[in-house]
Amino acid sequence: MDKLKMHSPNLTAANIARIRELFPGCVTEARDEDGGVKLAVDFDQLRQELSDAIVEGPQERYHLNWPGKREALLTANAPIARTLRPCREESVDFDTTKNLFIEGDNLDALKLLQETYLGKVKLIYIDPPYNTGNDFIYEDDFAEDAGEYLRRSNQVDEEGNRLAANTAANGRFHSDWLTMIYARLRLSRNLLAEDGVIFVSIDDNEVDNLRKICSEIFGEGNFIAQIVWEGANKNDAKQVGVSHEYALVYAKNRNVVPREWSIRKEGVDEALAEVARLKGVYGTDYESASQDLAGWFRSMKAKPVFGLRRFRYIDARGAYKEDDPTAPGGRRFQLVNPKTGEPIPLRRNRGWSFDQSEFNRLVEEGRVSFITPTSVMIRRYLHETDALTPPSVFYQPARSASERLASLLGPGIFDFPKDETVIAKFIEMATTSADDDCIVMDFFAGSATTAHAVFQLNAEDGKHRRFVLVQLPEPCSSTSAAAEAGYRTIADVSKERIRRAASAVRAQEWKGDVGFRVLKIDTSNMADVYYAPDTLEKEKLGLFVDNIKPDRTAEDLLFQVMLDWGVDLALPIEKKAIQGKEVFFVDGNALAACFDAHGGIDEAFVKELATHKPLRVVFRDAGFKDSAVKINVEQIFRLLSPATEVKSL
Repeated sequence: MDKLKMHSPNLTAANIARIRELFPGCVTEARDEDGGVKLAVDFDQLRQELSDAIVEGPQERYHLNWPGKREALLTANAPIARTLRPCREESVDFDTTKNLFIEGDNLDALKLLQETYLGKVKLIYIDPPYNTGNDFIYEDDFAEDAGEYLRRSNQVDEEGNRLAANTAANGRFHSDWLTMIYARLRLSRNLLAEDGVIFVSIDDNEVDNLRKICSEIFGEGNFIAQIVWEGANKNDAKQVGVSHEYALVYAKNRNVVPREWSIRKEGVDEALAEVARLKGVYGTDYESASQDLAGWFRSMKAKPVFGLRRFRYIDARGAYKEDDPTAPGGRRFQLVNPKTGEPIPLRRNRGWSFDQSEFNRLVEEGRVSFITPTSVMIRRYLHETDALTPPSVFYQPARSASERLASLLGPGIFDFPKDETVIAKFIEMATTSADDDCIVMDFFAGSATTAHAVFQLNAEDGKHRRFVLVQLPEPCSSTSAAAEAGYRTIADVSKERIRRAASAVRAQEWKGDVGFRVLKIDTSNMADVYYAPDTLEKEKLGLFVDNIKPDRTAEDLLFQVMLDWGVDLALPIEKKAIQGKEVFFVDGNALAACFDAHGGIDEAFVKELATHKPLRVVFRDAGFKDSAVKINVEQIFRLLSPATEVKSL
């Protein structure tokens, strides 16, 4: 019976496999450090295959390079033997939610999610730490080889901290930051769907380098926009007061991303609600309703709805504005009033925006206002023109996001949060009506603004987008307002923001999913002997009757199995008792797992489990009654449930 590998995929091996598909003669066999046989690339032969295109040595070429880039690529590709452990007590609606919050290093998280969410994420938004010389960045040890990284990743970090200051005195001011972001962006690209997009917030310090990195990873042809995010002026400026940041937008494959993006005009919903109220008050007295609507717009002068004030008239169809029916370069012909037969004169150097038959239809539908029998205007309705092409500049009013977060969590808990309303616009831009339950990811979660944006947007349009957030449990400063409020780490702040944002959305009578599963990155559930059984000394054999660490639960094992098999970590999980043994069923029959460790799994149990016809089934080695039962398991499933894939731990 095959064993699950129980570690993240080796991306180097996958790359070699792709080279083998293109150039079979360039992949050969070689000995590894343990004397075993492995596949390796014959670079001399590959150079021959690419002799017209290969660039070697110090030749001039267009690219971005820095100390540490090669090591970052090596580390990004190296597998890790870590896992995600569920934490029910910190979750909300654990059994039913499809949202995930992962606590731990995002480099590890991105590796662990490679198989489960490969090509499934519709949108990624990240706000990485900016390279200001004072911020902290993730410290990845790029001096070690892949084997050392694998071994280190399988040990507990006693300090629980992988942060280092990236100061100008470091001597690698740009290089450290670029190395950190490069590895993570490479891994994130694999997770994007073919029509997926990524938004990366950044400021002036690294925007130029970041755009070059993104063009290298995602392809220059997949660049969509460099959005300016306008905010408050900074008081520390010497020459120019910088009041903006950026969001770089790249597609996985721009050719399959919808050509037209749109967002809902700000204030539309509030205005439509007022129109509905006035129609309820005045009925068919549209003149009085229109007068009150115009007054309402005037009273809302300081709010976004004021920009819609041209839609100040009401008729049976709704609120509308009157537009000029002509345009430069329009159609020049003699238009006739279909009611009177009189010609309607055309202004000089203008043309009609429709032909006679379309004009007749508009008149019939009541979409034309006759100022006089020979002077007309076209009615444009608010509910039919409520979308616009996203602008290249977004505005975040000074302190607005901070004030809203303070109202949720308390003042000073998190500095400089992003605006959830702007992130909601980004999500709205890149998701269509067909993306009802798409995945939105943020692996620099911070105060969990992205989760808040997903909740709020779902409540507004009734869709069911879900999120995957990742946040390092960075300790809160002992003198911070967050620490004084009882938060130990930034991850704790993130989780509480999600809970309170959920309550706020619930107050709006939204009945959708506002829960989240908390999963924490930890060392593998498997003892070291699982990965290197040949190194076990004979005199210690009795210590390893079981190859699973003693402090791990059955649910811990289930989630590592789901990771290894690439099963969605948000699928519903049900526990059933079969012949007195606990069996986990994931999404009905997608996966069945029995982690009984007392030797009670016999052929009768296996036969009953096979009647459920799961797509996959997994057992613990220590659970089988004897070796004969283990040998017969695959044969039993082959007879009773031939489509089932059987593996063990």
